[in-house]
Amino acid sequence: MSVRPPPPTPVEYGNSSSFWVEYPSGLVDLTRTHRLSPSEAQTGLPPVKASGQADITVNGGRTIRIDTKSSAMVIIDMQNYFLHPEMRDHPTGLQCVDRLMEAVPAMRSLGLKIIWLNWGLTEHELETIPPALIRGFRKNSNGGFGSQLPGNFGRLLMRDALNSELYGPLQDEYIKGRDAETDVWIHKNRMSGLWGYQTALDLFLQENGISTLFFGGVNTDQCVLGTLVDAYFRGYDCVLVEDTTATTSPAGGLENVLYNTVNSYGFVTGTRALLAATA
Repeated sequence: MSVRPPPPTPVEYGNSSSFWVEYPSGLVDLTRTHRLSPSEAQTGLPPVKASGQADITVNGGRTIRIDTKSSAMVIIDMQNYFLHPEMRDHPTGLQCVDRLMEAVPAMRSLGLKIIWLNWGLTEHELETIPPALIRGFRKNSNGGFGSQLPGNFGRLLMRDALNSELYGPLQDEYIKGRDAETDVWIHKNRMSGLWGYQTALDLFLQENGISTLFFGGVNTDQCVLGTLVDAYFRGYDCVLVEDTTATTSPAGGLENVLYNTVNSYGFVTGTRALLAATA
């Protein structure tokens, strides 16, 4: 994968209210708290990291500086329906569980909100979902959204059904964060959590002043990508945590998302870098 070279001199992107500053050292300041000064433009040296900020290494020879209070981790669809062995075979998705069990506490310790973004349909939404989406989830002769699943898994991707709960230890991890008021659960009814004029996720981000988003979950090239790209279109900073995301698609599906995220949508990092930021 080609790597874009750092700028020869500091560069400020954006406008007076929403801006990044990139330095020749490889630091990209996403905090929106420090405009590029004339002295920094001459020396090329970035300011010292301030309280409430964190530096995280990302792919491509860069380090991003974030304001922790305006950042959140968005974890998408790590639900029983997509991961439980009785529901489907998703070995790479299951591998993400252990990484998330490391990444989530690390991000909390930095002061980030954790957002669990999941399918969770209501009876009314069953009547308003477009036909293409209904057809897409009615594969292998199953009944599609709202249909009864085997055993005690409940109705397909309906709110409060067992198949809609987080898989394995992630459900308890969410409850721990919910009780500590660091984690929130947000329902979605499309592959993207940010489609349309305003969704519950978009409203939460705006109300809490969040501008930088770290992404994990499944499937990388479907619901994760849909939400990430819509976030990019809306002006959020997007960081994909590579080892916390996976897909069932053939080879190339994951790689394509990683390539375009590094080169267009934002940044790619890993759990090890998140843990190092807390050390």
